[in-house]
Amino acid sequence: MTETPNPHIVDADTITGEMRPIRRVVVALGSNLGDRMASIQGAVVSLADTPDVWLTAVSPVYETEPVDSPDDAGLYLNAVVLMDTTLPAHRLLDRAMAIEQAYDRERVEGVPNAARTLDVDLIVVGDRRSDTDALRLPHPRAAERAFVLRPWHDLEPDAVLPGSGPVAALRDAAPDGGLVRRDDLVLELP
Repeated sequence: MTETPNPHIVDADTITGEMRPIRRVVVALGSNLGDRMASIQGAVVSLADTPDVWLTAVSPVYETEPVDSPDDAGLYLNAVVLMDTTLPAHRLLDRAMAIEQAYDRERVEGVPNAARTLDVDLIVVGDRRSDTDALRLPHPRAAERAFVLRPWHDLEPDAVLPGSGPVAALRDAAPDGGLVRRDDLVLELP
């Protein structure tokens, strides 16, 4: 995956003069509580309202069975957003968590993959790699998740997940979990 059209383009902070590269970012969105579509659309709008972030594409919406979730978890709506940014990965993570909180995301202690009003996951931030408790990039389970790979492939058929390979091959190998494209639901780029 390329950084964005030209990885050598840099943006200078007009106050400090600091040079920051423009990076291509892949963000996965999901919701299985409340008004799922409104939550995902709200996340798209909130990402677009983020300074130094430029949304370039939003995928079709998919509906899927929950993965590794409690038995009573409902169906998810999922989508992928592509954007360019000069923000560092940790600032993007802070923004993603703030957006989740704005949509009343509750983290249930001891219950992995509990139902949620909104999930905003950083999948790839340029070629940045991180393996800390706070931030893991690329996303550690993205290569196994059809609900990330299929919408990403819709937007970038030649994309590569760093460290894992071409998204097309990963998509073909990942269990689809009952993934259904919902052409009746369309996310709008602001």
